[in-house]
Amino acid sequence: MSDPVNVLIVGVGGQGVILVSKVLATLAQSRGLDVKQSEVHGMAKRGGTVFSHVRFGPQVWSPTIPQGEADLLVALEWGGLRWLPL
Repeated sequence: MSDPVNVLIVGVGGQGVILVSKVLATLAQSRGLDVKQSEVHGMAKRGGTVFSHVRFGPQVWSPTIPQGEADLLVALEWGGLRWLPL
C-alpha cells in the first residue's frame, strides 16, 4: 500500500461520527501507519452535519481527502448520500 486510504465518516450531531473516526485513527496508528484526521462539528449540538476525514498509510501529508478520492464513505444517516461526489 503506497497511497493513503481515505475514509470519510458523515452523520449528524450525536451519532458518534467523531468517536468512530478517533477509533479508526487509533487502530491504524496502532498498526504502525501514518494517520491524519480532520473533523468539522460546529453545528453538532443542533443536529447539524458532522463529518470527519481519516487518512492512513505509509506516509500521509494532508488530513483532508481531495475531491473524488474517498475510498470509503461511512454514512451514519441517509443524508450521507450527498457526500458521494467526494
